[in-house]
This record gives sequence, C-alpha cells and structure tokens, in this order.
Amino acid sequence: MSDRLRTPQRYRFSLLLLPIACALSGCSLVGFWTPEAEFIRTRDGGLAEGDHPYFVAGTNIWYGPNLAADDTGGGRERLLRELDMLAADGMTNLRILGLSERSRIRWALNPSVVKGPGLLNEHLLQGLDVMLDEMAKRDMRAVVFLTNYWEWSGGMTSYNAWVDSASFVDPDSSGWDAYMDYAGSFAANAEAQRIFRSHIQQLILRKNTVNGRRYADDPTIMAWQLANEPRPGTVSARGDSMLPAFVAWVDSTARFIKSLDSLHLVSTGSEGVIGSLVSEDNFVRIHSSFSIDYLTFHLWPVVWQWFDPKRPEETSAPAESLSLAYIHQHIAFARRLGKPVVMEEFGMSRDTGGYDAAVPTSVRDRWYRMFFAIIEDSAAAGAPFVGSNVWVWGGEGRGSGPAYRYRPGSPFTGDPTHEPQGFNSVFDTDTSTRQILREHAARLRALRLPRSVVARP
Repeated sequence: MSDRLRTPQRYRFSLLLLPIACALSGCSLVGFWTPEAEFIRTRDGGLAEGDHPYFVAGTNIWYGPNLAADDTGGGRERLLRELDMLAADGMTNLRILGLSERSRIRWALNPSVVKGPGLLNEHLLQGLDVMLDEMAKRDMRAVVFLTNYWEWSGGMTSYNAWVDSASFVDPDSSGWDAYMDYAGSFAANAEAQRIFRSHIQQLILRKNTVNGRRYADDPTIMAWQLANEPRPGTVSARGDSMLPAFVAWVDSTARFIKSLDSLHLVSTGSEGVIGSLVSEDNFVRIHSSFSIDYLTFHLWPVVWQWFDPKRPEETSAPAESLSLAYIHQHIAFARRLGKPVVMEEFGMSRDTGGYDAAVPTSVRDRWYRMFFAIIEDSAAAGAPFVGSNVWVWGGEGRGSGPAYRYRPGSPFTGDPTHEPQGFNSVFDTDTSTRQILREHAARLRALRLPRSVVARP
C-alpha cells in the first residue's frame, strides 16, 4: 500500500478497537468503513472518493467567500443562487480563494482576509465558513488556494513588503519582470514564510462557525493548494537562481500542511511547464515532492498569445495544436510521477474578445468540447488526466463601463480585479456553454463505477 493511503494517525487508535466492536456487534471486518472514506484521496494514479473513482467536473469561483460575507459583490443570497445553478449544471468541484492579503497595489482585492501579519479578517473568514457549509449541502468539493503569485489578491509580495516595506515593488511603476522576480523571492524569505505559515495554521485549524466542524476534519475540502500559479520568477538567470529555493519551498510548505492535516490532499496550483521557467525538468522536479499529491496545469491560449479572438481563422489551427500538445505533455508527466493531473484553469474569451454577456460564445464552446472530449477519453481509459475547473464562473455578475473595469462594490464576474470584467466569464445566460458543462459532468458521472462493494457496519 502506498504511504499516501496509510490510515491517518487520528484514526489508528479507533481501528485498534474495531475488532472488539465487531465481535460485540457481529459486523464483518471485510470492507469496513473509516472516516477516511469521506475524503478525496489518490489511488492507482487517479483520485478516489470512497470506493469510486473521482473525476473533477468543476469551475473556479474564487470570490465565493466574499459573496458569503454578505457585504460586497452581490451578497450571500447571490451566492446561494450561484451554487444552485452550478449544482444544476453538475459542477461538483469549486476552486476558491482561502487567503487574500492586503496590498498597496492599486488593483488588489479589498477588503482582504489577511489585514497584516497575524491579523485575519474574521468577517471574511465567516464568509468562507458559509461557503464551505453551503457546498457540503450540495455535495461539492473545494480546492482552497492559500496565497497568490499575482498581485490581484495581494499574494506573495504582500508578505515580502510586510517584512521589509522598502522592498515593495509595484508592477505599474516597476514593470512586470521586476514584480515577478519580487514575488519569486518570497520562497527564500524566512520571515515571510514564518508569517505565511502562521496564517496557514490558523486557517487549517479553524472551526467553522456555521457547523462547528474543523477545517482539518471537513471532507468538503478536497485539497489545500500552496498558491495560485506560483513561479520561481522570470525566465531569466534571476529566475534560475531562485529555483532551488522555490523547489524547497514547495516541499517544505506541503510537508508543513500535512503535519497539521493528514486527511486532505495538497497540490501546488502551478500553471505547468509555463510556470516552471518553461522547463519540463523543472516541472517534474517541483512536483516530485512526496507531499504533493496531484499535479496541476493551466491553459491560456489567448493570454499566451497562441490564439487571437479577432483573427480566429488564422490562429485557430496553430493554437489548437499547441494546446493539445500542452495537455498531453502534462499527462505524460502524470504517468511518469504516478500522480493524477487536473487542468484546474482554462479560459477562452467570447467571440471577437468582447466582454458583454450579449457577445456570442461559439468559439469558446468549440474549445470546451475539444478539451472535455480529451478528459472524458482519458477517464474512460483509466489515464491520470482526471478533470478540470473552468475559468471562470461569472454567473449573475456583469461588468460595465467603457473598459469593463472592476471597482470596489462591483458585482464579481470571476475575472481578477485587474482584468476587464467579462473577459473569461461564464455567465448564467450563456445557455450553450452551460449545456456543454452539464453534458460533460454527466458523462464523467457515468464513469464513476465502484471499484468494489464496500460493506459498511
């Protein structure tokens, strides 16, 4: 048996008593159930839920806890409607933001969960409590990322600036290369790591104020994720020099999380090779840590300038070729490392790159069908490609104004606060896209055949 499947320490004592209990009650020890069965875990190169394979049919709704806090972007009633819509569409896996950080950068999310070193916003944390409780009612699982490489939710650069305010780098004034290397230096900043870990510990050991369940004991959470799109830095000599510290950070942070919580999976939140200094060897090295349970990659044909929505006929074929190669490249890594892989972000703009909900989604729909077909074929064949999270659910949210810019108090559309609102959003009125999501979820659900019959006492 893999070490990753060994029974968590907190349940070992109860298992010692199980033969006595069964002798008194007459139950069988064959196929007995333990609390571990409620949690998503890795098995045979894939994911498992109890005795069934588990496939990720989901989306990103990082702002859900902010809605649940009922003071910005639409409020708690909107969140409940959004979750009902997602459940109706078969979405069972939601990637959400656990810790945002206060930042001096203009476009950073405000208010934030982390107000300063050791200071967490209880009001927003109660929003996360509500989010997880409502997800549990709908049989949904959460992937919770714990910080951000990018500036839109504060992220790694906030920690660096708290340690040394004079070191602060703003991408608007200093440029993106300087910002990215500054964010990459977070991994080697010992004091920043101490503060970061204190926040991780507070979150993982938190007791949900709605249902009284500790986060560490809540099977609604599928995985803790180190960060959103962490990178060592820029593709440069500077980035290369920071790689060893970054590799060590991934392993040590994942091990720290496991020391607090032995029940949940841990992943990196990586974009894949693109986020690993464009090196296959680096990606494999980063994800070889025993404490990283599954691989992630993201796919951005428009952002990476593979596809131009204003020139679809010219750019579609090469963009599709590059995208398919990127997917299969990461499936190969998953086989090599013996770990499942999830495409947990992929986005496509609306036709002609428009942001309004009235702009058609014919190009997006075609790309979604293409990606989903690969996932479904992989799942049916027992390959390690186990699902995806669409970027991003916008639901009832709408952007407005000449530039569709986010302003404090605007309804969230899922697009980060620095991007045009509606850029990648799947709105509640996108009926063709939602139908594709619904059909894909149904096909994955049909593949969840039990591996064996489990007798529960």
